[in-house]
Amino acid sequence: MRLFMTTSLVASLAMAGGAMADGHLPLKELPDIAERDYWVPNEVNAEGKLEALQAVVGADAVPFTGSIDNPVQIALIYPSADTSDFWARNYLAMTKRLDQLGIAYETTEFASRQIEHSLQSTYASQVEQDADLYDYVIFGPSELAIQADNIDKLAGNDGFATYVWAFHTPLKDLANQPDVWFDFSSAAGALTMCDYMLGRLGNDVTMAMNRGIPGITDNQRSGDFKACVEEKGNWTTVYEHYGEYQTEGGFEGTSLIMQAYPEATIIHNANTAMAMGSVEAQVAMGKEKELFSTGWGGTGLELEAIRRGELDATPMRMGDDVGAATAEAIKADLESRADELPLVFLGRITVAHDEMSADELNALEQEAFRFSGVGALSR
Repeated sequence: MRLFMTTSLVASLAMAGGAMADGHLPLKELPDIAERDYWVPNEVNAEGKLEALQAVVGADAVPFTGSIDNPVQIALIYPSADTSDFWARNYLAMTKRLDQLGIAYETTEFASRQIEHSLQSTYASQVEQDADLYDYVIFGPSELAIQADNIDKLAGNDGFATYVWAFHTPLKDLANQPDVWFDFSSAAGALTMCDYMLGRLGNDVTMAMNRGIPGITDNQRSGDFKACVEEKGNWTTVYEHYGEYQTEGGFEGTSLIMQAYPEATIIHNANTAMAMGSVEAQVAMGKEKELFSTGWGGTGLELEAIRRGELDATPMRMGDDVGAATAEAIKADLESRADELPLVFLGRITVAHDEMSADELNALEQEAFRFSGVGALSR
């Protein structure tokens, strides 16, 4: 049953989703804009909108003030059949936040694996054809470029609002932009980590890096971090090892660094697996107290390593922010406030580190997974 929406709500949704069609994007241009086939959040978000939604997501829920005749109908098309618990956690976060907001809902899930691109396309076509059944469609693309046409098709259907999960780079050539993109930004995390490291360790530091795989994610996590500390703190990078995001890569890279580049006092790791391998290598040589090591993401493994005194700091994602923000976006739509939403929402990233007390680390972990729960999800 379709939710009854007022004329003003329909108009606000059209305004939010029609920015690209009306030629309003980008709102501003960064220097390398011509080199990309996508926009970055700072180019498409109106000033203050992202920060406002982040503040709402981090605060206690304020119940929905309106009324609806029937539960909102939400379709979720995402690769939730894969190993990653990203999708399940965001689903839990969204639904629990909707419960807190007092918004009745019903969900229909279209699950696939990350590699099942054709199946996901079939689901997208089915949902688009059945537009009268849904009020909101959440699309978690198996891969952004492969699913671009489906994003465009869903966003162009005015029968529902379209939200995209797990990407924050709106493609320039879409005729129809989704209403909101929801994700975490590796670039934002890199700058947050840069500020923390400069504040704690100061200038003129010598660093080595365990990088991931050449590409946009490592360019941001490692490249942006490196550029920031070198420019702002006059740091020197003596070696960069590509460990392919694997534990073995972190171990091998760190072993080489300790032997060949003893002047390096900092080891930057671009993900959890490499951080764990790096820690293992340091412990094996009894040097975990001599080197300052970082991770990425603030996973349970990283937090445990910090508690043991083996890892020093990590940019930690508030993992449930994406799902909670989606619930808040639905509330904003229902309250005719869609124009207050950013085009791109980024979950909060803070730094967890070894100078925090056990209570502080526990509190940070509880905040990150306040809806989906601390610890592994049962399957």
